[in-house]
This record gives sequence, structure tokens and C-alpha cells, in this order.
Amino acid sequence: MRIFLDDYDLSWEKAWDITTRSCAYTNHTLMSEALEKWPVSMFEKLLPRHLKIVFEINRRFLRDVSVRYMGDNDRLRRLSLIEEGPDKKVRMAHLAIVGSHSVNGVAELHTRLLREKELKDFDETFPGRFNNKTNGITPRRWLLASNPLLASLITKHIGKGWAKDLRQLRKIEPLADDKEFRNKFDAAKHANKEQLAKVTRDLTGFDIDPATIFDVQVKRIHEYKRQLLNILHVVHCWLRLKEEPGFNMHPRTFIFGGKAAPSYLTAKMTIRLICHVAEMINRDSSTNSKLRVVFLPNYRVSLAEKIFPAAEVSEQISTAGMEASGTGNMKFALNGALTVGTLDGANIEIMEEVGKENIFIFGLTADEVMALRPHYNPMEYYEKDPILKQAITMINTGFFSPEVPGMFNSLIDLLLHDDRYMVLADFEAYRRCQEQVDRVYCDRDAWTKKAILNVARIGKFSSDRTILEYNRDIWHAQPLMITREGPQNA
Repeated sequence: MRIFLDDYDLSWEKAWDITTRSCAYTNHTLMSEALEKWPVSMFEKLLPRHLKIVFEINRRFLRDVSVRYMGDNDRLRRLSLIEEGPDKKVRMAHLAIVGSHSVNGVAELHTRLLREKELKDFDETFPGRFNNKTNGITPRRWLLASNPLLASLITKHIGKGWAKDLRQLRKIEPLADDKEFRNKFDAAKHANKEQLAKVTRDLTGFDIDPATIFDVQVKRIHEYKRQLLNILHVVHCWLRLKEEPGFNMHPRTFIFGGKAAPSYLTAKMTIRLICHVAEMINRDSSTNSKLRVVFLPNYRVSLAEKIFPAAEVSEQISTAGMEASGTGNMKFALNGALTVGTLDGANIEIMEEVGKENIFIFGLTADEVMALRPHYNPMEYYEKDPILKQAITMINTGFFSPEVPGMFNSLIDLLLHDDRYMVLADFEAYRRCQEQVDRVYCDRDAWTKKAILNVARIGKFSSDRTILEYNRDIWHAQPLMITREGPQNA
């Protein structure tokens, strides 16, 4: 708008028409920290001309709203690009919506929540502007390049066309009943596990056993992604191994990785807790043949390329309604890991594609989370499970941090008194779900068949499909075919 108005002397109407037809807004998260609000005072100091334009956009927009919704001052306040108060702020997401011809979420649930809750007023004001574009991943990196053993096995049986058309993976579905194919699939997975064991030893000096279940949660460290739920379950399993003579579990290695934002102290404390629990539990010679824990440092794409091919259990356990989509869930499934997850983000669509019988779903739904939140008391759940209570007490009183006994007090205080992400509410369902994982894994043929079906049915989640949908519905660009002779218009 500034360039059109100031440099090219266009009228407001012409400049606004070009701007809105040129811009589209993709919302990538419902988290409040990503829906930025910029202080007007800062905006005025750094970008005074831009702020004048923002005010004018808002003035004209609110006039349109007031004409359409006469007398609805609450709606005007909610829709305004400026958040009023002692320190006025520009609502950047509001500005993006008003200045775009298309607004989309990145998974079906995410888009529904945007339209029905977070941005409902805007959806009503701009009917037809909101749409969904479920995220995707590139099969060239996340299978062809990073998992050559599995990629070559697939190519041998169905040809190489799947790398450009991931839906062709459906052709391996009948092979899930072929014992020879299952054996080769298992052999590729085991070789990838051996490779990750070597990487882990090089990074941490710690040995992990490729014969154990590789249970993996690698992603950004955040309270809503609930690494805390995972590590609480680890301690719970350890205590049961020590104190319940009848409890048994298939040997499992719990693998964590991820980074915390620089100022996100709770996330940093969660990493510290995982590392302290790992150090103590791995020392226990009475249980470490059954249960081990490792945190892989400096999680990044090159490390992820070693992790995804080796994973057998994919932890996608965010609080329902919090994860916009996720793409790690897709990468794990593409490499034959089975998902343990909530009905959140793209997990729902993955379940629809691979089948309910080939995924492990647990916990509250997004609607149930919202219904429970007003009267949720985490202490009730804390008191129900004596082993969970023991685990939390041991963390809080310094068992896992004997040199600094109060190290994790702040983390436990949040958990017991301000459990915004329903960790304790979902714990029992998560524990039961993990017991089901254990039972299924003991039947190797059944597990491998489910893993193959995950690979075969994950084709929807190619970034090729996502990009084609963006172009079809939003960009309307002319496709350009790349040939050996050079680019050609399609």
C-alpha cells in the first residue's frame, strides 16, 4: 500500500484492490504468541507512515463492519485492527486477514477451529475467504534420500514413480500380507535402528539396543506438545518395573529431541527434567534392560534424517485443539512408525487415511478439552493414581536432581495448579494406550503389517499435493514444466 500510494501515486481504491488480490494469509498456529500484536508506540517510532496506512485501513474496514452490523459495538471492538487499552497494539493477524483475498489453516481441524472459534467474526464478515490446505512433506527428502533401504525396497516392487506421485505407495498395500516382503521391511527397519544407535553413541556416549522398541518424540519443546506427559509416563513405567512384580513390558528405548525458544524457561526446564530422569533411570541395572531414555542434542534436519527411518513409535501427543497440523507425524508414518496420538492437527486426517486399526489414538478431543477447562482440577487426577503421585512427588522433592532438590518445583507447581495443557487429565488414557502398543508390538507380524499399511496409505500428505491445492485455489499461477530442454509453459 505504501509503495502504491507514495511511489506510484495510485488512488487508495486501486492500491487496495491490487494489494488484496495479491496477498494471501496462511495461519500456522492457534497459539497466542504467534498471533502477534505490535505496540503502536513502537510502530509509530519505527514505521510512522506505515502506521498511518494501518489506521486508514482500519477506519475504512470498521465503517464497512458498522454498516453491515449496525449497533454491534462489541463486534467492532473484536474485529478492529487496533487493540485498545493503556498500550494500544496493532493486531497483525487481523491486518493479514483484512488485507488478503484468502485465509487458510493447515489441517482440517485447525481450519475448523479458526472458522468456528478463534477467527469466527472474520469468517462471518468475509464468507468464502477461509479455506483449508493440509500440510505435506516432500517424499524426496523424507523417504527417497533419508531412508534408501526402504525406498529401494518399495521401488523394487512398484517402480520409482512414487517419488513424484506419493499416492502410488498404495500399490504396496497388498504386500503387507506377503511374509517375504514383511521380513525385508523389518530388516530395513532394524538396519536403520542400528544406524541410529551408532549416531546416538557418537552424540551422547550412550548405548541403546536396536532390539528394543524405539519410541520417539522429536519436535519443538513446548508445553502443548506435552513432552512432560511422555517423561511422566517413563517414570511411571520405571516405578512399576521396580514395585509391581507382575508388571512386564517389552524393552523400550524412549528417545527425545528438540529445542526450546531462547526465553521459554518452562520448555528449557522440561529438557533438563528429561535429561535428569534419563541419567538416573539408565543407572538402574535392575530395569535398564527393559527401559532406557536418551535425549539427542541439537535436533536438526540432518539428525532427523537418521531418526525418522529408525523410529517405531511416533509420539504425537499434543493437547487436542492446540497443534495446527504437524509434519513430523507424516514423516514418521511415511517411514513405517505407528502413531500414538491425540485427535489433534493432522493426526485426525492420518487416522482417516491409514485406518483406526493402524494408529493408537487416546485422550480428550478438542471439544472435550474446552468443555473440561472451566472446572478442571488437576489435583483430582494426581490423587487418583498412586504411582503417578509417587512419580510427581519424586520429581518435586529432588530424587532426580539430588544436588539441587528444588530444581523442578516450578514445573510441578504448574502441573498441579495450572495444568493448562491437560497433562494429568490425559495421563490415564495415555498409559492405557501405551499398554496397547506393547501388546501389539509383541505380535511382530501384526505390527509390521500395520507399519507397511501406514507407509502405503500416507500418500495424501505429500507437499506436491499441498502445493497443487494452493495453486488451484489461491495462487492461480501457470504451471511450468521442467524438462531436459529447459522450462516450458504447461
